[in-house]
Amino acid sequence: MSKLLILGNNRLNGRIKIHGAKNSALPILAATVLCKKECVLHNCPILSDISVALEILKHLGAKVKTENHDIIINAKDINQHEIPKELMVKMRSSIIFLGPILARTKKAKVFFPGGCELGPRPIDLHLKSLKQLNIKVKECSENIECSSKKITPATIILPFPSVGATENIVLTSVLTKGTTKILNAAQEPEIADLTNFLNKAGAKIFIKKEGSIIIEGVKNLDGAEYSIMPDRIATTTYISAAATTGSSIVIEDICMEHLKSTISIFNEMNVKIILEANKIKVIANKKLKSAKIIKTMPYPGFPTDSQAIIMAVACFCEGTTTFVENIFQSRFKHVKELIKMGAEVEVFGKTAVVKGQKYLRGATVKSYDLRGAAAMVAAGLGANGTTILSSLTHLDRGYENIEKNLISLGASVKRID
Repeated sequence: MSKLLILGNNRLNGRIKIHGAKNSALPILAATVLCKKECVLHNCPILSDISVALEILKHLGAKVKTENHDIIINAKDINQHEIPKELMVKMRSSIIFLGPILARTKKAKVFFPGGCELGPRPIDLHLKSLKQLNIKVKECSENIECSSKKITPATIILPFPSVGATENIVLTSVLTKGTTKILNAAQEPEIADLTNFLNKAGAKIFIKKEGSIIIEGVKNLDGAEYSIMPDRIATTTYISAAATTGSSIVIEDICMEHLKSTISIFNEMNVKIILEANKIKVIANKKLKSAKIIKTMPYPGFPTDSQAIIMAVACFCEGTTTFVENIFQSRFKHVKELIKMGAEVEVFGKTAVVKGQKYLRGATVKSYDLRGAAAMVAAGLGANGTTILSSLTHLDRGYENIEKNLISLGASVKRID
């Protein structure tokens, strides 16, 4: 297995561009299953999760062509309704294909998905919502079989604004005659990106400010040419790299609107961020300050995907920062790795208390999930000595050429076998 060698305490300088959002590209790739004509997607990140999604599309009968960050998909001849286990277990987001396969073929068989182990992340909300759309759901020990003679519209009230459930409801109902309403729907930017793509292909979907989504079913979807939004979590990761190293860098191709809750935390930490058109200049003070309390919440609140990454920064801050994880139960696995580097972190249930200090030391650490891997990179960059990070498969699921980007900024980072 590959490892990342990080020689810490090097100042960063220069500029990088942010790749397209993984969490946006995956549901949009799934959405192409609904389209009878060619789709062209621009700004797609080159990631292992994207490769798995393309394998799934090919298995279903779609024709796929990739040209760097452009992906051309023709799903006119979709002829399969089952996704093999070996593809499903490679990533958690594979469940997003359930809705479009059902809408297209009226039946689907998928296995329980894999991906990061973040504790209980049941797909109960997905399945309960599908049942309300007149879909029969049969759960076996390791797979799910769904079918419907006629998918019917409904008003679905989500007990929690789940991103995945919201996406699957939209994708299942977009070709259903009548009006489907989702109340307490997820409002993340990735949801808007998905609906924008679908609307460009001929759908009629309306996102309301009060937290509802209305889908007026259409008979067919054509193709569409669309550009994926920038990755807001990748942006946070590179800001964190600047923060832990006390550096100034420029990050291009970002959307400031998507970063408001995160930027406010960085400002508290004495990291200055200046907006210039679609780029930002990050100026990190050598003396960072704690952000007091950070609570993960559904959008527009602080994102759970940024929690581990910002915690790495908090380790270098003067004072104590308290993290409250309200989304996932097992999202503190990175804590014991930070402690190996000399961090002072205590976990009490869903709360982690970080007593910041000026220095961390390099250590041999591993990653347990995607964002935990990014946290260890940020910590390693600011630490004294060499950090060796293993289990890079997680990192490669969400970051395109992360070591090359960091090297271009002056970091001493090397991937070894």
